[in-house]
Amino acid sequence: MRHALLDLEASRIREVANAGMGRSDVLAFWFGESDEVTPDFIRQAAIDSLQQGETFYAHNLGLPELREAVSGYMTDLHGEVGSARIAITSGGVSALMVTMQALIVAVDEVVVVTPVWPNLLAQPLIMGATVRTVALSPVLSGVDSGQWMLDMDALLAAITPATKVLVLNAPNNPTGWTLSRAEQAIILAHCRATGTWIVADEVYERLYYEPTPTQCAPSFLDLSTPDDRLVVAHSFSKSFLMTGWRLGWLVMPEVLTPHMGKLIEFNTSCASVFTQRAGVVAIRRTDEVTPRVVAHLKVCRDTLVPLLRAIPGVHVAAARGGMYAFFKLDGFDDSLGTAKRLVREAGLGLAPGRAFAPEAEGWLRWCFASKDPVRLRVGVERLSEWIQTAGPG
Repeated sequence: MRHALLDLEASRIREVANAGMGRSDVLAFWFGESDEVTPDFIRQAAIDSLQQGETFYAHNLGLPELREAVSGYMTDLHGEVGSARIAITSGGVSALMVTMQALIVAVDEVVVVTPVWPNLLAQPLIMGATVRTVALSPVLSGVDSGQWMLDMDALLAAITPATKVLVLNAPNNPTGWTLSRAEQAIILAHCRATGTWIVADEVYERLYYEPTPTQCAPSFLDLSTPDDRLVVAHSFSKSFLMTGWRLGWLVMPEVLTPHMGKLIEFNTSCASVFTQRAGVVAIRRTDEVTPRVVAHLKVCRDTLVPLLRAIPGVHVAAARGGMYAFFKLDGFDDSLGTAKRLVREAGLGLAPGRAFAPEAEGWLRWCFASKDPVRLRVGVERLSEWIQTAGPG
C-alpha cells in the first residue's frame, strides 16, 4: 500500500458525524449542505429522464446540452466562456480530483491557502506532491473579531517557479474569507510570472452577501484569458440545493479539455444522464432557485451570528460568502474533543476546526443552511447551556 494513503488522515468531520448519526436528539450542522430538498422541477427532470429510459453511458465530458447551458451561465457571470472549455463531472469533489491528476506528479510542489476544506489538502497529498500551506490569520479583537485575513506578501513569497499548483478556495470553507478582485489580479500576475497553475475552487461564488451587479463573488475568470494556467471548479451542490446528486463542472484552457475527458473516463466514465438532465433544468431556471437560496442563507447567517456573538468567549464574524459561521470558543482548544462532547452532552453537531488546518484548532464550524432558522436558535441555546456547565478538556 502506498505511504501517501497510509499517512492520509481520515475526515475529522466524518468522525464527529459518525458519533452522532442515528441519534434523533442531535441537531446536525456538521456537513456543508442545506436541509432543504432539491426543488421539485429539478427532481422532475431526472424522473422524466429515467422514465424515458436514459440509463446508459454519456459522453465523458458531459451532455452537449448541459455543456452549452453551463457555458451560457458562466458567460453571463464572467464574460465569454465557451463550451469547449467545460467538462461535466460527477460532483465537485471529482472535478477537483481529476484536476489534480491532470496537473500534479509526485515530485511537484503545491501551495494551499488554509484553513480549507480537507479534500483540497488531501488530494495533492494522494498524488504524492509536497504541500506547503499559507495560513490566513484570524482577528481576535475589535469590530472585525472572527474575520480571517490573507498576508499577500507571505503568499507571493511561497509561490516560486518550483510551485506547480496554487490551490485557492474563495469564498472559503470554513472561514467565509473572500478574495478581492485586486488581490486576484496580484495573484494571477504572479502565477503567470512563475508558471504556476491556479486551481480555484469557486463552488460558493453565488453564495455571496456583498452587493455586486451579478450577486457573485469575484472570480479569476473575470480577469484571466482563455489560455491562462487556470482551472476553476464548480458544483451544483450548494447554490442549486443538489448536494446528493454529485454533479459538477470544470472550466479550463481548451487545450486541456480533451485530456480531462480521458481522466474522467478512467475515474467515473461519465456523469449519469438523468442527473445531467436535472442539471440542464437547474441552470436554465437558475433565477427560480439561487436568488431565493442566497436570500434565505443571509437570513440564517444574520440569525445565527448575533446569537453566537452574545455568548461570552465566542469570536465570530459574519461570513461574506459561503454557508458557515466559523467561531472560536475561548478555553476549548481541542476542537475535535469539543465537537464530540457537544454531540454527546448537548445534542449539537458541529465540525471541528482542526479538520481544516492546524491553525484552526480551537475553532468550530457551524453550517447555517437551515430551512427553518428556529433550529439555529435552538442550537445556540444548547451551546450556551453546555458552556455554562461544561469545563474545558
